Amino acid sequence: MSKKNSYVVIAVALCAILAAGGILASNMGFKLNYPVNKTGTAGSKSGTNTISLPFFRQTGLNDSFELIKDIEGVSAPPFSKVISVSKFLEASDGLQTYTGRMGSPGANFNLTGGEGYRIQMSADVNYIVVGAHDPILPSFLENTGPGSKSGTNDYAPPYNITAATSFDLIKDIEGVSAPPFSKVISVSKFLTTSDGLQTYTGRMGSPGANFTLAPGESYRIQMSVAVPAYIASHY
Repeated sequence: MSKKNSYVVIAVALCAILAAGGILASNMGFKLNYPVNKTGTAGSKSGTNTISLPFFRQTGLNDSFELIKDIEGVSAPPFSKVISVSKFLEASDGLQTYTGRMGSPGANFNLTGGEGYRIQMSADVNYIVVGAHDPILPSFLENTGPGSKSGTNDYAPPYNITAATSFDLIKDIEGVSAPPFSKVISVSKFLTTSDGLQTYTGRMGSPGANFTLAPGESYRIQMSVAVPAYIASHY
C-alpha cells in the first residue's frame, strides 16, 4: 500500500475534542484526508484498504454501520460506495465482515480505539477523518494464547506517533533503542496491489524490507510476548 503522498494531516486543536460519550481530553486533534479506493485505482486488486481511526472519533461514530454511513456521506442506506468493513479476529486469524445490508455475513461491530480495520470499496472516496488521540490510552498487543491464535494484532497507530518506520515501531513497542528484539516477531502492512502483506521482522533475513508508516494505515503486529499496555511514543 502506498498512499503516503496522498495525506494531509492538520493539527486542528491542542485542547479537548468532542467524542462519543462526551468531552474527552486529548493532546492533539486531527483532520486527515484519507483516500479509500476501489478496484483498479492506485493498483488496487480488490478495492480493499486498511484504516486507522482516531482513538476519539466524532460523536456517533461508534460502530461499523456508522463508519459505512460516514464514508458514504449519507444518513441511511442504500449504500453505493462501501462494499464492507472488516475487523480482524485474533482468536481465529480471520475476519468479521459487515456490509450494512440484509444478509451480511457478519454482524455490526463496535469500533475500538487502537484497532485497525479493512474497508472494501466499489467507488473512490476522499474520506475526511476528524478526531483526536488520547496520550494515555493503552493498546493490548497479545501474544499466542487463549484469545489469540498466532499472537497477531491489527493495530491502528495514533497519527502523531513518533515512529516513522516499521523498524522504529518495533523499537517503540519493545522499549529499546536497538536490537535484539524479544517481544515483536514482525510488523506487516497490507499491499493493495496483491491483497497480501509486506512483513518486516527487524532482523537479518527479514522476508520484507523496512517500510514507512503512513497516517491512516493500520498494521498487523505479531507478538511472541504480550505487551498489555502499549502507549505509542508521540509528539
